[in-house]
Amino acid sequence: MTERPREKRRLRRFVPHAAALAAALLVTGCQPVAADDSAGVSPGDIALIERTMKEVEKSYVAPVKPDELTTGALKGMLTRLDPHSDYMDEREFHDLMATTSGQFGGVGIEISVDDGVPQVIAAIEGTPAAAAGLNPGDRIIKSDGQALVGMDIEEVVRKLRGAPGTPVTLTIARTGRPSFEVKITRAIIKVDSVKSALEPGRVGYVRISTFDENTATELRAAIGRLRQEAGGNFSGFILDLRNDAGGLLDAAVEAAADFLDSGTVVTTRGRDADENRVYEASPNGDLIRGVPMVVLVNGASASAAEIVAGALQDDHRGVLLGTRSFGKGSVQSIIPIEGHGALRLTTALYYTPSGRSIQGQGITPDQVVTLPKDEQVPNALVTYESDLYGSLKATGALAPTNTSTPARPAGAALSDHPINPSVLGTPQDAQLVAALDYLKKHPRSASAK
Repeated sequence: MTERPREKRRLRRFVPHAAALAAALLVTGCQPVAADDSAGVSPGDIALIERTMKEVEKSYVAPVKPDELTTGALKGMLTRLDPHSDYMDEREFHDLMATTSGQFGGVGIEISVDDGVPQVIAAIEGTPAAAAGLNPGDRIIKSDGQALVGMDIEEVVRKLRGAPGTPVTLTIARTGRPSFEVKITRAIIKVDSVKSALEPGRVGYVRISTFDENTATELRAAIGRLRQEAGGNFSGFILDLRNDAGGLLDAAVEAAADFLDSGTVVTTRGRDADENRVYEASPNGDLIRGVPMVVLVNGASASAAEIVAGALQDDHRGVLLGTRSFGKGSVQSIIPIEGHGALRLTTALYYTPSGRSIQGQGITPDQVVTLPKDEQVPNALVTYESDLYGSLKATGALAPTNTSTPARPAGAALSDHPINPSVLGTPQDAQLVAALDYLKKHPRSASAK
């Protein structure tokens, strides 16, 4: 079960790919962390920082408070390490903790910051942002007339969130048209992580959009409900992990274990031996044992979604269709600093059961199925983890243990186009149609071992 954050404990979590913080920031799995006062920081380094801060306070063109300089220095220190490490002040840390239930107040979008510009990854279904017609790839350049370009992602999120019922006017830059304004009324955003439907021919379809505290319960309920609709058994099953930007580690392990009867789900490896862990599936846990299965992934499948996909692929539990996943395979630990917020620090990397590194590599599907042009977000390409400035590489002691993994299949695209979210799971969804066709033509190859 997921543990809640505690004082002076390290909180392990996934960071959704490209820091998709507007939807949710999620934490999981606690382990003790001890403050190390013997760190090798030289007095000269401390003196340099103090001297610089005093010079800024004295000479900068506008007054600057010392605490603002301290926060900025800490953020600069952490964000230069890799794309996912950061310092959170107390307010940001509180906001992080408040989103672990999958419910929050805001407009209902997942965002990233690309070259200093906030960009929509997706508008969450059934939210004000979706009703307002925001699209993946839209760039949010202002909020209520205030420029957002150049802000870090936590500041952007703070501008977009607010009390339910309050309005916010966003200035949007969209390819192919002049910038325009969209007025949105904030609401309580409840993220339903699991959606399901029974497809023709008794094929169960479940899409997981994020891994939160409710995912395991919702997944099992969906399987039970679909089984009843199917008359007691499935002819096939599709697990859709496309556009799933990540979430809780525990939720990912539990979800994968619901399709496995035993074995490793994922391992972690870091510089600290305490970070080397193995997460196992419980014996006889497969809820659809023997049912042929297809798993759908794409370039927006990241982190927790990649762990589930990699585990099912390595176990030969099902066939992966779609396009290469994002490649977010690093572990972020939340380290509270009493009275001063918390550090979000990369402490380990994730590996599939066979020893493949997810970091920067992603999960390559068994069968590549690209999107027809009319299902793509116009003029947009997926940005992968390996494209991000400062992205970590799995080298040295963190290098993959399995170096015999087959090369990328022929025809695998070097780039991917994001799918229009309104197409996902519909009869017009070409990748879903391909999964249904695969189950019809190759039922045995998609079956459990």
